[in-house]
Amino acid sequence: MPSTQAASPNELRTPPAIIATIIVVSALASALICWLVYFHTPTDVAGTQLRSLPLLNAVLNALSTIALIFGYRFIRARQITSHRAAMFTAFFFSSIFLVSYLVNFTLHGETHFNRISPWWPFYWKLLLSHILLSIIALPLILITFFLSLTGRFPSHKKLAHYTFPIWLYVSITGVIVYLMQSLIH
Repeated sequence: MPSTQAASPNELRTPPAIIATIIVVSALASALICWLVYFHTPTDVAGTQLRSLPLLNAVLNALSTIALIFGYRFIRARQITSHRAAMFTAFFFSSIFLVSYLVNFTLHGETHFNRISPWWPFYWKLLLSHILLSIIALPLILITFFLSLTGRFPSHKKLAHYTFPIWLYVSITGVIVYLMQSLIH
């Protein structure tokens, strides 16, 4: 007969190797992006291939933002199934964004903002906060998902208090950065 007892704390203890692996994979992803931005020569400098990728990236960030907001509202209303669906949707859009972002940087390289623009002081501060928080967001998102998928809900809930606002900020500022690059660039 199956046991109805709750799992002991040792059974739900998060393996440090899993967390370390997530952090290493996240660091490698960040290093790849850094290499693409600062060291890789773009393969399509003329911008003739897939020129709409920045717009697609902004749309994916916007869709992720919407899914995150719905996910937050669902969890506040204790609609766990809807919350989970919304968060998987946000994760899906963010994952597709990351692939599209990498392809865009591989093809076109960095977008340069006009440093003479009166918007420059605001832009570089926004971009810097976006970049730094996106580096932090990736492992937080992956660990938060891992905790949820493995039934470690108390730990998931604690970490989600940090993950959600950072992920939301990165998604929203991604759209703002795109708009500033395309309208003021």
